[in-house]
Amino acid sequence: MTDQEILQQCKNVIRLEGQSVNDLIDKINGDFVKAVKAIYGSTGRVVFTGMGKSGLIARKIVATMNSTGTAAIYMHPTDALHGDLGMVRKKDTAIIISKSGSTEELLSLTQMLKRIGVVIIGMLGERNSKIGRNCDIILDVSVKEEACPYDLAPTSSTTVALVMGDALAISLLEMRGFTAEDFAQLHPAGSLGKRLSLKISEIMYKNDDIPVVNENSLLKDIIFEMTSKRLGMTTVVDGQNRLTGIITDGDIRRLLEKSLNIKNLTAKDVYSKNPKTINGEFLASFALQQMENYKITSLIVTDENCTPVGVVHLHDLVKLGLQSR
Repeated sequence: MTDQEILQQCKNVIRLEGQSVNDLIDKINGDFVKAVKAIYGSTGRVVFTGMGKSGLIARKIVATMNSTGTAAIYMHPTDALHGDLGMVRKKDTAIIISKSGSTEELLSLTQMLKRIGVVIIGMLGERNSKIGRNCDIILDVSVKEEACPYDLAPTSSTTVALVMGDALAISLLEMRGFTAEDFAQLHPAGSLGKRLSLKISEIMYKNDDIPVVNENSLLKDIIFEMTSKRLGMTTVVDGQNRLTGIITDGDIRRLLEKSLNIKNLTAKDVYSKNPKTINGEFLASFALQQMENYKITSLIVTDENCTPVGVVHLHDLVKLGLQSR
């Protein structure tokens, strides 16, 4: 094949699969509503099953449902007929994915599921099939043509089944009122979960790690405090330990450039008043947003008495992967 032929083949596959997905819109009807309501009204799990490529699609939909608030599992049809059927309970909902609607293992499994009494939803390429006749609800995922030039390898059909599964998952997400915070609870280890759940109080520098000097501290003591705490800044407090200002490395550099008579200077002569502060209960991602908006590298966390209780630094937030992708 020439380079041009390769590119054309790629475009043909995308066009065929895209058209198959677009055709799916006209097949969505009251059966889809019944399927969503059946799953939503169930107190059990959604049990997916499918053979071959359909089984792989089923596994992906299971992962999507689990991450969006709908408990789901995958059950291999052959294993189910050899003991795994014991994982299914009457309160569950079963979803069978099949292009032909006549796979023997799936047909046998569907008959067993009927005996258990679960609601059976068929995501089928053939509505009037043997499996279809055993289903309570049928979702039509038929396609006119596979992207495979021999119309053999499941391509368009698996794409359409996957899209139908996503439609079910997102419809259920909306019905459950599933929020971004709920999503974060199910994804605590990833950067997304951190952005949605990690609080400033969990990552801020606190106690003896907070750089702090009094308004009357001399410049040499200020530099020592900033150097020892290594945050490129220090908070400044008054006699009641209330925050009155901030001194940064930049402030010190600018001071040295302007004056040689610095021996008797105090924090009050150097600090910037009204520093940006934040509440420790806010999300760490919000702190990052604030730093980007104000073009600063540190935020001071204060309590109700305006006492510094923490410092959050830009570099730490970046290391945690909290910047938006």
